[in-house]
Amino acid sequence: MANAIYPKLKVAMATGITINFLVTPIRVLMIDGALYTYDPAHEFLSDIAAPARVGISLPLAGKTMSLLGAFSSNNARWEGISGNSVETAGLFFDSGTPSSSRLIAFYNTGMTGLPITPAGESFNGIPASGGWLVL
Repeated sequence: MANAIYPKLKVAMATGITINFLVTPIRVLMIDGALYTYDPAHEFLSDIAAPARVGISLPLAGKTMSLLGAFSSNNARWEGISGNSVETAGLFFDSGTPSSSRLIAFYNTGMTGLPITPAGESFNGIPASGGWLVL
């Protein structure tokens, strides 16, 4: 499985759900790849079982959207994360509730520093040079 934008996000955007990438809080989820398998039917953070959710970044800052639809930001930042090994990551809109926090994208390649087993440290996640994704 390569990196992917969740299909349910595409459907939501194509059918009238308004999502502002520059205004809505967006976070990066660290995922234990042994406990989660990407599923194109997943739509919300709650679709990823809680034990697979190792850590959630601070909201992304410095967000931009290019004229070609490339979404980018400053590095993601995690504070004091510890838990299971992290092999994959997910991008999501944070509503404050997992059952309404819409999944954006799944990453299992191109994430600098993964895999990692966090042990209480703080660190940055660096998006690819072209940004997080292109719509």
